[in-house]
Amino acid sequence: MKKGFVALLVVLALVVLISPAIIGRLAEQSVDENINWAARESGDLVVSSDSFDRGWFSSEGQHRVEVKEGNLKAMVEALGGSADSGDLPVLVINTRLDHGLIPVASMSREKGSLAPGLGSAVSTLSVEFADGEAVELPGTIYSKVGLSGELQSNYVLEPGSHEDGDTTASWGATDIDVTTNPNSGNVVYSGNIGTLSIVDERDSFTIDDLTFSGQQSPTKFGFATGEMKLVLDSLSISKNGALSGGMKRMSIDGATTLDDDQVSGRTVLEIESQPLPMFGEISVIADISIEEADAAAIGGLQQTIDSLGIDPDAQEMFALMEDDLKRLFASGFSVRFDKLDVGLPMGTVTTKLDIQIAEEDLSTFEWTSLLLGTEASADISVPEALVDMALQMNPQAAAVVGMGFLEKNGDVYEMAAEYKKGLLTINGAPVPIPMGAFQ
Repeated sequence: MKKGFVALLVVLALVVLISPAIIGRLAEQSVDENINWAARESGDLVVSSDSFDRGWFSSEGQHRVEVKEGNLKAMVEALGGSADSGDLPVLVINTRLDHGLIPVASMSREKGSLAPGLGSAVSTLSVEFADGEAVELPGTIYSKVGLSGELQSNYVLEPGSHEDGDTTASWGATDIDVTTNPNSGNVVYSGNIGTLSIVDERDSFTIDDLTFSGQQSPTKFGFATGEMKLVLDSLSISKNGALSGGMKRMSIDGATTLDDDQVSGRTVLEIESQPLPMFGEISVIADISIEEADAAAIGGLQQTIDSLGIDPDAQEMFALMEDDLKRLFASGFSVRFDKLDVGLPMGTVTTKLDIQIAEEDLSTFEWTSLLLGTEASADISVPEALVDMALQMNPQAAAVVGMGFLEKNGDVYEMAAEYKKGLLTINGAPVPIPMGAFQ
């Protein structure tokens, strides 16, 4: 019994005292893999390891994240008015990594843990400008490197503020968790961002409490599937001391799934605006879904869009996307708006829409055949007050009512439209479609 106890102590000592030197190298590789994987996923970033001073129980290193050629670079230059990529700032990540199967060195700092793994790290961020000036960013990232290379990161930001001339930026408590695995490509995230405001003598921008969560997994088609939820309590924009726009509340709940070579997804969006000057409040509720779309075509379209930059030529874009668009429509899919409600001061416009694209032979597919192979239905309700306002602003709109496209039912006007095999009916009456639409 005593021998077994002594053997256990010896093994424990080896784990605590010897494993850090061995595990340190593995942990360093895992940190590099996760950071470089994130850069590859963005497509517009390049990461370099500036230094890594490996010790027995802990190590310290620095990574530099730079913007390379791509959409992000073009967008940053447009915002900053810079024509020289050398003028773009660099994000600098300084990390202390406490390693070992049992990272005892981490206990000397905040959020240290003896949980088994390859290491436990703490990182700080700063921005370095072209002239060499560096500005420290608030907040700290606490990370744990799992035995399989999985990286769990927790960004913590305490409430604070910063003044720069006449502008004051302030923020509330922020807590964000992200778990990445470079081997599988899976990402799981959640977080809460407290109040964020930027105020100067004339204008202000304020966000109150942003909460989000989600997970995504890569596919062989070049895009990720998963779930995402986001809730924003409010957003306010003021110009010259007066409220000029924003949202009272916004929520997004979306999910995509992949079944063999077909992708389906659904998104529910809810928006309530701040009162707009001379107009009032607007709200939007949308429940949108797409089913059984060709995954390879969607992946090709995304790849083309990513390669075109932020200001593509429309003709060039269509020429590059045409083959994937034909494959998408020839494979068939459906799109539904189970709800599309737009709330206005004079009432709510409601819409339901269902579009079914029939599958066709890709080798013989032509755009002229798309209308014949499509079935659709729409149900629309418009408040009487909104129709009356439209008639006052444009008397020619009376033709829509006179031709029976909108039928009055109580205090609303309604439209029920159906389309099948080239025949369109509105409120039960056939509507001719020019033959040129099918040529």
